Amino acid sequence: MASISQTPVTTAITLYPLCLPSQNSFYFPSKPPPTTSQPPPQPLTSHILSKPNHLHRCHFSSCTSQFLLSSPLSLTKPQNLESSFPLDSNYHSPQTNTDCLIEVDDLFNLLRLSVKYTDIDLARALHASILKLGEDTHLGNAVIAAYIKLGLVVDAYEVFMGMSTPDVVSYSALISSFSKLNRETEAIQLFFRMRISGIEPNEYSFVAILTACIRSLELEMGLQVHALAIKLGYSQLVFVANALIGLYGKCGCLDHAIHLFDEMPQRDIASWNTMISSLVKGLSYEKALELFRVLNQNKGFKADQFTLSTLLTACARCHARIQGREIHAYAIRIGLENNLSVSNAIIGFYTRCGSLNHVAALFERMPVRDIITWTEMITAYMEFGLVDLAVDMFNKMPEKNSVSYNALLTGFCKNNEGLKALNLFVRMVQEGAELTDFTLTGVINACGLLLKLEISRQIHGFIIKFGFRSNACIEAALIDMCSKCGRMDDADRMFQSLSTDGGNSIIQTSMICGYARNGLPEEAICLFYRCQSEGTMVLDEVAFTSILGVCGTLGFHEVGKQIHCQALKTGFHAELGVGNSIISMYSKCYNIDDAIKAFNTMPGHDVVSWNGLIAGQLLHRQGDEALAIWSSMEKAGIKPDAITFVLIVSAYKFTSSNLLDECRSLFLSMKMIHDLEPTSEHYASLVGVLGYWGLLEEAEELINKMPFDPEVSVWRALLDGCRLHANTSIGKRVAKHIIGMEPRDPSTYVLVSNLYAASGRWHCSEMVRENMRDRGLRKHPCRSWVIIKKQLHTFYARDKSHPQSKDIYSGLDILILKCLKAGYEPDMSFVLQEVEEQQKKDFLFYHSAKLAATYGLLKTRPGEPIRVVKNILLCRDCHTFLKYATVVTQREIIFRDASGFHCFSNGQCSCKGYW
Repeated sequence: MASISQTPVTTAITLYPLCLPSQNSFYFPSKPPPTTSQPPPQPLTSHILSKPNHLHRCHFSSCTSQFLLSSPLSLTKPQNLESSFPLDSNYHSPQTNTDCLIEVDDLFNLLRLSVKYTDIDLARALHASILKLGEDTHLGNAVIAAYIKLGLVVDAYEVFMGMSTPDVVSYSALISSFSKLNRETEAIQLFFRMRISGIEPNEYSFVAILTACIRSLELEMGLQVHALAIKLGYSQLVFVANALIGLYGKCGCLDHAIHLFDEMPQRDIASWNTMISSLVKGLSYEKALELFRVLNQNKGFKADQFTLSTLLTACARCHARIQGREIHAYAIRIGLENNLSVSNAIIGFYTRCGSLNHVAALFERMPVRDIITWTEMITAYMEFGLVDLAVDMFNKMPEKNSVSYNALLTGFCKNNEGLKALNLFVRMVQEGAELTDFTLTGVINACGLLLKLEISRQIHGFIIKFGFRSNACIEAALIDMCSKCGRMDDADRMFQSLSTDGGNSIIQTSMICGYARNGLPEEAICLFYRCQSEGTMVLDEVAFTSILGVCGTLGFHEVGKQIHCQALKTGFHAELGVGNSIISMYSKCYNIDDAIKAFNTMPGHDVVSWNGLIAGQLLHRQGDEALAIWSSMEKAGIKPDAITFVLIVSAYKFTSSNLLDECRSLFLSMKMIHDLEPTSEHYASLVGVLGYWGLLEEAEELINKMPFDPEVSVWRALLDGCRLHANTSIGKRVAKHIIGMEPRDPSTYVLVSNLYAASGRWHCSEMVRENMRDRGLRKHPCRSWVIIKKQLHTFYARDKSHPQSKDIYSGLDILILKCLKAGYEPDMSFVLQEVEEQQKKDFLFYHSAKLAATYGLLKTRPGEPIRVVKNILLCRDCHTFLKYATVVTQREIIFRDASGFHCFSNGQCSCKGYW
């Protein structure tokens, strides 16, 4: 290090200046820039270099004196600009005589002042004067540095091109500038040109080129630069090592970054910050927090605003409430709470892990606010569902940018205010506001919320007309919108046209979601397999969440476990959305134990996590366990939402004893304690509980006293209770309400017909069926499926499309005979067709549930449980048949229908006959 610092070049080098993006652009030819061995292009001013004009120099000295006398500025070196330029103010040009020494010092100092006061005219005048002095690399570097700081990168490059012998300082300044202006390719070309010309890079050159590699994610190039730094002895220098850690962290090579950090002989606070930031970007939140604890134990360093801001972001993402509050307390203790970036990060943390009171109080206390602060507050209000307050905050903003507009637009979508989001977009277009990719994806999502076919076509046309369809995120959002607005064919065509280019992970994920959303889970899982086999799909948070959701819907337990392993391997399991999806997947695959384990290993939880665990227990009909989780949720201080109460009220259906008094009290506490207005969903849950326990009159009275008109779901809940208890008197009244509200829904007629059949009123049951046929209504086709060796096998009633249907029907006939001998009696009331008795048996015996269960029995090993899924409720006859099937086969059958799980074993079912 000592030998390096003694060279004239590095003595002159200081930290390269940051510069703001310039409106100017400079065209570089596709060929690499010429090396210094070739004559560089001569600017017009280069002719002056060969003809120094002493008269002009003296004249300028006189002007400079007048300027200094008339200006309050001083020629003394400003202390805060001591290292602003790569030059030594004591340096004297070898081409000047003693009389001109003061003149050169003046030039250096005036260049500093031109930057300090953003005086472009002065900088250009000084440049003109320097040209008259004759070519001097040191002065040329000073002009380059000044122009870069003033945002005149094109001018800086022209100065560079006019130099016959640029040195490492010249190259490094421009490489750094290009790297920071998103012109990474030109930075890399310039670095290669420097190497070809025989100039050896120094530590600042390495930092500059590594910055270009980081911004362009050029890992391979970065590895080569790392090797060169090791060869030249610069890899152990703090600045270079920090840049290398940043490169490996940004490119997902956390192991390399950690190893490099551990091997550093010296570190500064930037080293710690870069490593912590890399861990956060790599989703290793726990390791980031652990490194912060190690930093605190190191007496040589103290966390700064960058450390705390990064850690607060990590705590917000993984919902680490306790650690986040500890970091907030630490910020207060070291006096950084009022730092602008820290305050903004604290607002972001409490938005996700606190209360609105915390956020509002912090905002009011902030002595200084910027546009980020105001935007964070808009996001906070939207996160807490206070849309009007968010709009009010937006209107009060002293200045707005595209980020502010996008925060409001995204907030509208988050709160299902699609029309308001669309109106905001129209306003942005009319006012000429900047439309970014986030803006366009936001308005596309708004169309998806509105579910309006024509509006979706208009927005789609706007995006095509103005040429915005060049971004994968926008294409993916368009596919998502089409799949939500009844345009699945358009979505499929778009996807097929985009797939010809090799596919894109975001677009593929969007298509998988579209298939799953439209009741096509088989297509979703097939597309996932295809993308995985082709290696075109990179799993991110959204992809993991989507695929796990599909696995849960299908009951694809084995594939779901594999996806979970991939999430663990890549670190995405720590993402809240992925963790919640893992809980849901295991719950829907009859593996509540692994769902609980996944919950317990999550670094943080939100209300969705708790809701998912409660919902899992309800699927397994474990009401007492669901209430125990609710108690733990209250103790943890998690604020319940509307979905929580729908689930908890429903849990009282599955408790081991009648706890209706507790259920009623909980329902009343929604408004009185939790300030939540009960909706039709909540009333439907309470009616379902009352109906389950046989209190049908009370349930009907509750509906009649509702403060608003009940939705059809409330009446359906009561009708379901009437079915369970075969109460046709109330059921008849309820059916009239439902048919009056939804006269074209065949499921209502089926339910009423089954209600009459269950109570032995066959004539009434047949009349309902006849009425259904007269109206031209047909029962929605139900299907059941079973998964064998990662293959999905779907069956419909009397379905013979399966390649092994002959064996399946033969096996089922044998099974039916055995069950009949064991006591099974077919229930003909579930045959809706008006046919002969024998035909009724044929219809009944070949229901989809029986076919799927038979195929599972035929294709699995003895002792292995059979897992079957059905898209609607299991009929009573199939339920009875499956109980007998477990007796004659000595096998366990796990069956999931719309009500939850039925575990059939030894002639018994876990639902106890109530579903």
